[in-house]
Amino acid sequence: MQDLEISIQETTNNTIIKFNTNQILINGGSYEYANIDEAKNSPLAQQLFYLPFVKKIFITANFIAIQRFDIVEWIDVQEEVKEQIENYINNNGIIVNESQTSDKEAIEVYAEATPNPSVMKFGTNKSLTHTDVEYKNIDEASKSSPLAQAIFNFSFVKEVFISDNYVSVTKYEMVEWNDVFTEVRTFIREYLAAGKTIIKELPKDEKIISKNNIEEPKPKLEGISAEIVAILDEYIKPAVASDGGNIAFHSYDDEHKIVRVILQGACSGCPSSTATLKNGIENLLKEMLPNQINEVIAING
Repeated sequence: MQDLEISIQETTNNTIIKFNTNQILINGGSYEYANIDEAKNSPLAQQLFYLPFVKKIFITANFIAIQRFDIVEWIDVQEEVKEQIENYINNNGIIVNESQTSDKEAIEVYAEATPNPSVMKFGTNKSLTHTDVEYKNIDEASKSSPLAQAIFNFSFVKEVFISDNYVSVTKYEMVEWNDVFTEVRTFIREYLAAGKTIIKELPKDEKIISKNNIEEPKPKLEGISAEIVAILDEYIKPAVASDGGNIAFHSYDDEHKIVRVILQGACSGCPSSTATLKNGIENLLKEMLPNQINEVIAING
């Protein structure tokens, strides 16, 4: 495994900073600690609490967020903390003893129809990922997600999309969901209950894959682009997530004032979603960013 590398990301709360990693840290879910006693199952968090300015620690699959007390500013200590985390993990330090967490929660999985008749949403009471991932075939999944790879073993599975606390599965037309959804739901529940790995590696460099399978760099979030992403995150994503889908920002052409978004999960390939979501997003962005948006183009992921 390559050495852990960390990038520092500011948040809207100036007392909290995120240390994003290029490796998966834990197997889904998240852990929050308010003091060293609460962090008994996390040797890393316990070590970080010895820093006098650390107030709270939040550990997820691909980042560690730390809240500070007001005795310091992050600019004065963030590099020191980054180096400490990198050294600890690269020396095989234990991040979280997941087997020593509190009593194992009962895993619940429910199946829910989506507006896309080819897609079924399988929601769960377990947090799965903090970074949305989409797989078009088993080869893609085999490099990144054992859970998705296992789901592809069902012959009727065409695509798999994993988000916060749900998995959206796209089927081929060879079967009807009424005949197979129970089997898939049971499989996912048993997989999660066994504590098996959900995602072992994030897509490298967080690249965006276009509909023509062209790898494109993730755009910088600044200016109008950053405002668009904030609006999508607050007003659009929660609504489409409830239907098993996702809207990902692709690009903003400031010369022609054109926004491109990628439809994922249940939104991708849905007979009605492209026009409906395009118009909905377009109207909202035009209203909230007057004179900055001429058109929104929706791309199926």
